[in-house]
Amino acid sequence: MIIRILGEGQYRVDDGAVANLNSIDASIEQAVSAGDQDALTSQLTKLHAEIIAAGTPVPDDELQDSDLILPAADATLDEVKDLLEESHEGLLPG
Repeated sequence: MIIRILGEGQYRVDDGAVANLNSIDASIEQAVSAGDQDALTSQLTKLHAEIIAAGTPVPDDELQDSDLILPAADATLDEVKDLLEESHEGLLPG
């Protein structure tokens, strides 16, 4: 799976690694539900770090469609809320 992190680039991540990130995704949903911007920023930063650690960067000269696009770590509650409402299953599949 190719994941684009806005402002960070694209990463090729094994589907198994993506499944392991669902606990962070659940924390992101909780932060949005609670209206807690600090917790949201913290969890988005953690999610990005885990994806970067588990993934392989897609070279800039390689054109690949992203399977998943994640917001930047400084995304607002409203921005992430809109994304969550569109997906019906969090930012990550599963």
